[in-house]
Amino acid sequence: MKIGRLIARTLIGGLFIGHGTQKLFGWFGGPGLTGTEQMMAAIDMRPTRPNAVVAGATETVGGALLAAGLATPLASTGLIGTMVTAIRTVHLKNGPWAANGGYEYNLVLIAGLLALADGDPKDASLDRALGLQLTGPQWALAALATGAAASTLAIEMGRRTSARVARSAPPVGAVPDVAGDPGTAQS
Repeated sequence: MKIGRLIARTLIGGLFIGHGTQKLFGWFGGPGLTGTEQMMAAIDMRPTRPNAVVAGATETVGGALLAAGLATPLASTGLIGTMVTAIRTVHLKNGPWAANGGYEYNLVLIAGLLALADGDPKDASLDRALGLQLTGPQWALAALATGAAASTLAIEMGRRTSARVARSAPPVGAVPDVAGDPGTAQS
């Protein structure tokens, strides 16, 4: 058994479970779904409720799969996607260092996820117990590429939805006219 890989899987997976349940349920001092929706609004990830649920569920389920050593490349894909999204929407502008709100922690998690997707989870894993051989550099690269592509798609969809909502909203201070047109102010 590779004890280091088991410790990495359970530690990283467990932290993702905690982070996801913070978003979904407010556990461990997290914001819960309402707070996560507000965060999604602040970073233009609309519609906010579905994005909040998907982010929290991806981290929770992905972390559980990772800790169990089940479908490790799939778990890594989803978790890499959430980390790439966090980097691009929150941390990138702050530079690399976590002390400044940067993305170094996210990159370390991505590197750990790639290492886990690349290597055999060994004896203490459900992948091994089920006879699944989902390891190797091709799985790690696929997890990285798919996670990054999913992040790009989610961010773009959020931006387009935000732009559509902004275009359809009446101007600030607009008062409906007699005909009920919300875009025209009465004099």
